[in-house]
Amino acid sequence: MESTREGSGKSRAKRVGAFFSKLTASSLDDFSVMEYPSSYSANVVFFTEGEPVRAVFVILEGEVRLSINSGDGRRLNLRIARKGDILGLSESLSGSPYNMTGETLCASNIAPIERCEFLKFLARHPDAYHAVTEEMARQMTIACSQLRTLGLSSSAPEKLARLLLEWSDQDQATGHGSRLFSLTHEEIAGFIGTSRETVTRTLSKFKNRHLVTFTGSMMTIPNRAALADYAHS
Repeated sequence: MESTREGSGKSRAKRVGAFFSKLTASSLDDFSVMEYPSSYSANVVFFTEGEPVRAVFVILEGEVRLSINSGDGRRLNLRIARKGDILGLSESLSGSPYNMTGETLCASNIAPIERCEFLKFLARHPDAYHAVTEEMARQMTIACSQLRTLGLSSSAPEKLARLLLEWSDQDQATGHGSRLFSLTHEEIAGFIGTSRETVTRTLSKFKNRHLVTFTGSMMTIPNRAALADYAHS
């Protein structure tokens, strides 16, 4: 990990993410001064479930896998956090340990902001509490969607179809179209609580039915309506 000890100095116009879009110009300027970006290589765990909270983390570039672990060591992947996401908000407000683990999926640029500094920021800018509560509500909505995928889908193919549609929605919201980033089949399996072999068989079935296509390791959904019909069949 390589840390750059200088403020990010980003202007409001250049920031992405729901949280930052809710901040006033003065709050955003003050927030940016607190950011000291650090470079992380792929597959680096930078906070761990159960660890005492020490900071919030702003993803400036890259992708982060958020996961939880069971008592017997099994891991369930919750979601992929991306540029503009801020992690550790609820824990920093409550002082409770991190309730999940964050691990980089690729080379990433992340700015940790120490909890005490973040709380001082909120004291200086009470208006920022609105942005915090809306971001926490957004993250809760995402968590409920994940639970819906896992708990209410009747089969592994249905779970996978729902998951791919959710990822595609996120790509479209960030201007990436319907292209889906590359993960191993084992990593995808961790999002829907199934095996790598099941994911491999299901993706092959989706490909044969023209629900997904592949260019190298890049997956594309050519017809979202068809995949949505399959997900809700």
